[in-house]
Amino acid sequence: MKPSLLRIDFHTHTNFSKDSLTRPERLVKASLRKQIDRLVVADHNTIAGALQAQALDPERIILGEEIMTTGGEILAAYVTTEVPPCLSPTETIERLREQGAFISVSHPFDTLRKGHWALKDLLEIAPLVDAIEVFNARCMRPGSNRKAAQYALEHDLPGTAGSDAHAVFELGTALMLLPQFEGPDELRAVIRQSKIQARLSPWWVHFASRYASYHKGLGRRLDNVVRLP
Repeated sequence: MKPSLLRIDFHTHTNFSKDSLTRPERLVKASLRKQIDRLVVADHNTIAGALQAQALDPERIILGEEIMTTGGEILAAYVTTEVPPCLSPTETIERLREQGAFISVSHPFDTLRKGHWALKDLLEIAPLVDAIEVFNARCMRPGSNRKAAQYALEHDLPGTAGSDAHAVFELGTALMLLPQFEGPDELRAVIRQSKIQARLSPWWVHFASRYASYHKGLGRRLDNVVRLP
């Protein structure tokens, strides 16, 4: 019998990202309910949330990190050591390579987000990465994903796809179907066989992220007030 394909959401977040309120346990439960076989939990500039999620479901959760570089955001999977933000793209990639991580590039042409890439910087790292995110469900302009897919094709790079879910209802809006794999090397071996099932999230999902950021910021401000002498 031919083995079934894995259903993978390659880009998700927990409340360890400043713009999400989703606890790791809720993310894991939602992935079970939606029959998603693998989740790359890639919080902004930290692996703390991914570690908590993986402790709950070691087989399902892949440790990831979405890292802000001086050029744009890198989306890494199978991270073992947290990489700090604000390094150059090449230094970030070098640190990820040292730990064997799988390296993709987040929503490279989504100019509505600060993590998008200038073409000259993207061209510089094209030979150094494993893939390009060709479908991000949170891109408000469909052309952003089309440009990413065209760039990947022109540079002979495979594509990744993910919901970029910051809230559980977004989970699974963009999935990759892949043959069974274990670890980053096997992922590199099968990534070109990926089939993508995806749709864009509604535009208003970004309000959920803004609310999360505001809610957390308000909590910090109130905490500072309470601590005043």
